[in-house]
Amino acid sequence: MFSWATLVLGLASAAVIVVDSFIGGNRQPAKVMELVWPVTALYFGPAAIMAYRKWGRPQSPRWRQRHGDPPKKPRQAAVVFGLCHCLAHCTLGAVIATVIIFGLGIGTGDETLRPLYIGDFAGAVAVGVAIRYATEAHTGGRRVWAAIRSVAREDLLTVSAVELTLFIWIALVEHLFFPEALRPSSPVFWLIHQIGLIIGFFAAWPATSWLIRRGIRVESPGTPP
Repeated sequence: MFSWATLVLGLASAAVIVVDSFIGGNRQPAKVMELVWPVTALYFGPAAIMAYRKWGRPQSPRWRQRHGDPPKKPRQAAVVFGLCHCLAHCTLGAVIATVIIFGLGIGTGDETLRPLYIGDFAGAVAVGVAIRYATEAHTGGRRVWAAIRSVAREDLLTVSAVELTLFIWIALVEHLFFPEALRPSSPVFWLIHQIGLIIGFFAAWPATSWLIRRGIRVESPGTPP
């Protein structure tokens, strides 16, 4: 019952942000954030709504017309936004990989974890490249390579930290509490991923902070000014 509640809460939180953005008229100047915010809500739930209302909605032209300049961003906002971006890659990559792996029946029993790990990581990187490709500008025919380089330079360390944390968490939970492999049809499967992503968010904080301090990672699109 708890698993269903957290799953529904995440979906409902994402829907609240989508409605506020597309129906409420609070469109984001950085279009990628219209994907990142709802995806963040899938695992952070109402906490993502609070962050969106504090930092996301004030970036919209509609909000600025009514209220003027948005509030000054907190010191660590760049880290939070960088993590939200990379975890959006991981979340979408995990969903895509899960559908493919279980849909095709790849791996059975204990062998399910290995293809799931490979698929999740590959999916996260692929989604990251796709998002970077969509947001890269002035790169002409080199747009694909520019997207790949951006992911390798700015996102790969954070994504790797999140994925490693998620893999360890899944392995521990499944071996300690669920000796039989869980399937995507079980809400517990998704609850485990939700918790793993939250743990991964904080586990990847030092890596993301280091990338920003070293100037390796530039501010993510949509970071409050």
